[in-house]
Amino acid sequence: QGQFLVEISGTTVTVTCPLDDAGITWDPSGTIEEGKFIIKDHDSTPTNLSCSLGNEKRELYLNARVCANCEELDALTVAGIIAADLLITLGVLILVYYCSRGRKGRASAAGDSRPRGQKMQRPPPVPNPDYEPIRKGQREVYAGLEPRGF
Repeated sequence: QGQFLVEISGTTVTVTCPLDDAGITWDPSGTIEEGKFIIKDHDSTPTNLSCSLGNEKRELYLNARVCANCEELDALTVAGIIAADLLITLGVLILVYYCSRGRKGRASAAGDSRPRGQKMQRPPPVPNPDYEPIRKGQREVYAGLEPRGF
């Protein structure tokens, strides 16, 4: 049949009974305007409400959360906020990418004083003669270094 209609605005809760008539009585009694039960300064505590007309009675368990500073947003506004946030984030990401890409080439060229290309320098001489590099025709120095099985 009919259903209760609950409207919340700030801390005011307005309940409309599904019974259609002007002689509706509400339990608990309270402020009634145009057949609607109005709870002003509701503190979000669960409440049992009932409306009756003659021998017909409807009951409602009201568990409405209210707050004084709440703002209601529709789905389109929320979607717009999310889309704008994503676009701004993407713009910042692209800006950082292009700025860092440009600085990478300039910073490495200015900070490196050595010439690029093949390194023509020889390694420093080895101080210990036991570790001299192998030269052509001098393999006997390392002839005794054969793999051993442990």
